[in-house]
Amino acid sequence: MNIINNATTLPEFVSTKVEQHLEQLIYLPDSGKNLVVGKQPNPEDIVLQSNDYLDLSNNEEINRCHADAILTPQQSTFMSGVFLHDGDIKQVVEQRLSNFAHFSSCSLFQSGWIANIALLQTICDQTTHVYIDFFAHASLWEGARTAGANLHPFMHNNVRHFEKLVKRNGPGILIVDSIYSTLGTIAPLKKMIEIAKQYGCAIVVDESHSLGTHGSQGAGLLQQLGLSHQVDFMTASLAKAFAYRAGAVWCNNRTNEVIPYAAYPSIFSSTLLPSEICRIDATLDVIIHGDERRARLANNAKLLAKELQKIGFNIRSESHIVSLETGSESNTKKVRDFLESKGVFGSVFCRPATTPTQNIIRFSINCSVTKQQIQRVVDVCKMAYQIEAFTFR
Repeated sequence: MNIINNATTLPEFVSTKVEQHLEQLIYLPDSGKNLVVGKQPNPEDIVLQSNDYLDLSNNEEINRCHADAILTPQQSTFMSGVFLHDGDIKQVVEQRLSNFAHFSSCSLFQSGWIANIALLQTICDQTTHVYIDFFAHASLWEGARTAGANLHPFMHNNVRHFEKLVKRNGPGILIVDSIYSTLGTIAPLKKMIEIAKQYGCAIVVDESHSLGTHGSQGAGLLQQLGLSHQVDFMTASLAKAFAYRAGAVWCNNRTNEVIPYAAYPSIFSSTLLPSEICRIDATLDVIIHGDERRARLANNAKLLAKELQKIGFNIRSESHIVSLETGSESNTKKVRDFLESKGVFGSVFCRPATTPTQNIIRFSINCSVTKQQIQRVVDVCKMAYQIEAFTFR
């Protein structure tokens, strides 16, 4: 087969930028590929990389419903969502999702990234102060930047730092994750919301990693803590516990009425397909009745975190996300290669998700991991901990 080479000569200012990326992100010592790309796992290996916390991606009931919906003739919806009419299946499922999470309304989007960008582009401008946790998801940072808002980052989960900033700068928008995707820590939501209310701030909570896994029927951490009615906006990626490509914005106000006509991701992107909406609807049914799955998930996570702490690892997790803090990129690569050589696969978090000296290897627990598999992960991590050439924070 002949490979056509149509390489062009880029202007120097573009090629310089591309070469910088290649040097920093691809051409790493001893590998020639990005740090996140390790070995290909074998079927017998333990892979804790997926965010499918409730193990629903291969659920027969959900997949059958999705397949039936794909095979059912539908009117074409390859268009922007602004053209949809009242009573569309999307709006029916959005109402179910709003009731589920105990919010006034819900809008579905193509991804969690798009949902966060759309919301923040709608509610922020150059006059808006945004108070955001250092560890908040990149989509929240990017949404505020896109809107030109005045960003005021505060130290992770540091209530006093947040209050100090809002006292200095005045009312704005508080942005936090309920569960943080890096270390698995949980935001001090009650105190954060209390201070935000005291100083006249609007509140955005991203529940991507707690929707489906926490709360009554999986309604989320805000619902579990009785805080849903106090929060202005909740967002989530449905590529976690819902195990599909979608995102959503929940509101306790009228913002969802204007997002489709104000946010560029809504106006200039095609809407979700009816078959995709049907899958989300079917998944919601399974999640609502998933108490046993949630209990197994919580038990698995507690067991792994407890055993790793016994070894001496600094495990800050309070959830089903359990991370090893491996520091530098070179050390992270060595630890990753060792773990993978023993059949244990986690996800490497490196730049731009972290700084070059604060890399982690994240284990995303799911409800179907067995105690025997957890013990194997613990045993392999113990071996890594005892290797003098490796360092852990």
